[in-house]
Amino acid sequence: MNHLPEDMQNALTGSQSSHTSVHDVHSINPTQLMARVESYEGREKKGISDVRRTFCLFVTFDLLFVTLLWIIELNFSCDDQGQQKFRRRTCGLGSSERVNGGIENTLEKEVVQYDYYSSYFDIFLLAVFRFKVLILAYAVCRLRHWWAIALTTAVTSAFLLAKVILSKLFSQGAFGYVLPIISFILAWIETWFLDFKVLPQEAEEENRLLIVQDASERAALIPRGLSDGQFYSPPESEAGSEEEAEEKQDGEKPLLEL
Repeated sequence: MNHLPEDMQNALTGSQSSHTSVHDVHSINPTQLMARVESYEGREKKGISDVRRTFCLFVTFDLLFVTLLWIIELNFSCDDQGQQKFRRRTCGLGSSERVNGGIENTLEKEVVQYDYYSSYFDIFLLAVFRFKVLILAYAVCRLRHWWAIALTTAVTSAFLLAKVILSKLFSQGAFGYVLPIISFILAWIETWFLDFKVLPQEAEEENRLLIVQDASERAALIPRGLSDGQFYSPPESEAGSEEEAEEKQDGEKPLLEL
């Protein structure tokens, strides 16, 4: 068999690949591309993505849940002396006026007379700190970096570990375990959600937008009158076919003359 030279084979391969790429770009529907571009641009005009909005809702839930637990703790410890009998009377069976008075006394003890070793007020302030920093960074400023969540998680983890080691929370009942553990878990869930869900998904959507915009620009550069028939090359005629036809005609002429 006759083998074509390598240069000719490379030229044929290059022409075929260029023909295929042009055909692929031409086959893209510009209407669909523009619809996709408009959908992505509409998402950007919203100001905040759906996954980021979910993250901000979870940060709000963090603050509200810790606040609720702290208020419940105030109800359980609404007596200065912490006697079980008096707590049942004022917090369980007493009037609303006496209950409110007990909560006010406990609130004054935890806030005004703050004691690092026995108060839960600082855990509530940690939740407020996380809420303010994360909402400011990822809802108002719309950051696309993890430094803000890293700051809040590091501060929360260090403070809670120090408080658990140095304080006397475990001697105050179930809330000595619940509030620190819940705050620690919520802070790390926020970190995981932002790092593995929010930032990667937003980066993927941005890459999709760039790809669609690039494809739409390529499709716009191709003339609309271009069709597949213009790239179709008819099969080559067999070699020597014209010469054989001429010989046949020359051979038929003497017969006609006779």
